Amino acid sequence: MKPIYGAAPPPLAAVGLRQLTLHEEGPALTLRLDLPYPADPPRKWVAQGFDTVRTGLAFTGLSALILHGFGTEITADITLTAVGDGVAVHVTAPETTVEAVARTVHLAALRAYAQE
Repeated sequence: MKPIYGAAPPPLAAVGLRQLTLHEEGPALTLRLDLPYPADPPRKWVAQGFDTVRTGLAFTGLSALILHGFGTEITADITLTAVGDGVAVHVTAPETTVEAVARTVHLAALRAYAQE
C-alpha cells in the first residue's frame, strides 16, 4: 500500500476543524480535520474525483481540557507536543482555542472524498 503523504506527515497548519467530540469513556477527545490534499494521491482517489482528505485524531486518557470560543468553518493551526508521559494538543483559530493533555494520540481514520 502506497503511503498517502510519503515520508513526512502533512503540516497541521490551516487545516479545517470539522468536528470536536468529547467521550466519557477514556475520557477522550476526537478532532475531525480536513488535511491538505496530497501532491501524489492514490490513483483510486483521482479516478473517483476526490479532492479532500479527512482524518480523525483521537486523544485518550484526557487529563486537561480548555475550550474557548467556537464557530463554523474553522481553519486552525494544530500543534502536538510531548508532555511527561503524554501529549499536549493546541488548536488555534481566530475564534477558537482548544488546549488538551492526553496520555495517547492516534490516527482514528484517513479518508478521501469529493467536496460538493
